[in-house]
Amino acid sequence: MQPGKPQTNEIHWVFVIAWLFALIFYFLQYGLRSAPSVMVADLTTAYGLTALGISSLIGVYYYTYSSFALVAGACLDRYGPKYTIPVGVVTLAAGCALFVVGSIVPATAGRLLQGAGSAVAFPGAVYLAVQGFPARYLATAIGFTQMAGMFGGSAGQFLVAPIVKAIPSWREFWIYSGILLVGLAVVLVLVIPRKEIERSAEHHTFASILSPIRLVLQNPQSYLCGIVAGLLFLPTTIGDMIWGVRFLQVEGVSNYLAASDRASMVPLGWVIGCPLLGYLADYMGLRKPVLIGGAIIMLLASAAIIYLPYETPAYVGGFLLGLGSGAAMIPYSMIKETNPDKVKGSATGVMNFLVFLFSALLAPVYGAILVYVSGGAKLTLLDFQEAGVLGIGLILLAIILAFFLNETGVKARHPAALAGVASEN
Repeated sequence: MQPGKPQTNEIHWVFVIAWLFALIFYFLQYGLRSAPSVMVADLTTAYGLTALGISSLIGVYYYTYSSFALVAGACLDRYGPKYTIPVGVVTLAAGCALFVVGSIVPATAGRLLQGAGSAVAFPGAVYLAVQGFPARYLATAIGFTQMAGMFGGSAGQFLVAPIVKAIPSWREFWIYSGILLVGLAVVLVLVIPRKEIERSAEHHTFASILSPIRLVLQNPQSYLCGIVAGLLFLPTTIGDMIWGVRFLQVEGVSNYLAASDRASMVPLGWVIGCPLLGYLADYMGLRKPVLIGGAIIMLLASAAIIYLPYETPAYVGGFLLGLGSGAAMIPYSMIKETNPDKVKGSATGVMNFLVFLFSALLAPVYGAILVYVSGGAKLTLLDFQEAGVLGIGLILLAIILAFFLNETGVKARHPAALAGVASEN
């Protein structure tokens, strides 16, 4: 199906049910992605790391998360979701096990495996959502998908912190998580329906895996969607999920659990912002105004948190940052609408690759900047404020680039049909 071609309004419940279980996978992987942010002190002590070292260990996740997103999308298009998604779950479980072996090398390998397995979660959930829901609900469904993930990200801070305090060691948390994931993989194999994939004579060649990816990458709008979303993800993937708790502690929130609770407000804002802004984009029939408006909220909230930390209400700033960050999911709808329907899995994979490539590359850069501005000494609020110029500038760049995106909303693609519906009402 080509972009702009109407789709059926029928809901396929068997795929919707599978999508709901895939949301559990996405919830758990996001929680495990953000969980190390509340273990920074434990990880620093266990492995003897500097600010740059801890940022690199946690951020290495994004190297495999971004690169394997391409593989995940291509496998979904070629093999379908029934086994592709459970394989991702088992890979994440293996990464949890390796993360606690006891030295920096297996810990790094475990974090890499966590990223590789997690890369399947979002493309897999979106793939099932596209199969289950009609096109007019696409942005809303993707918003709810990301809502599940960000609720997991929030739980990875406010819920994991007391769990780690209650159990003998942070290592047990990862062991129990791995066991839970193995059980989920079995359930997913049972509930995900087998989907017939159209196969040609060339379908069995290795080149056939790459052809959907190549088709998406030949579209300049694909890159623009990925860059805009990637820039808008950075305040959460790096600013909050790696450094949020530490920032709040140097700000003066000395209580570890209180700092974790406040940091969790950012992904909690996503929980509301993703479906809300997705629904608003669907309701308006336009993507760009909602995208740019959400990015402006992000910009103002980020500036307030960093440069007016004592004047900004304790939980409001983080929540508003997360709420506006929900706009980062709108380009996920746009990249699907600007590419053929037959490459929907690869489109999401390419999107995740581009988005989290920014996080993979900039996580150590941000850590290096903190080391530079602090002179290697203990981090202060002023150090974070100096380094924060990078994040503010990147959000501004995302807003500028968003104006160059093609509008893909229903109102832009089917203005005549939409006007007819409006006149009937």
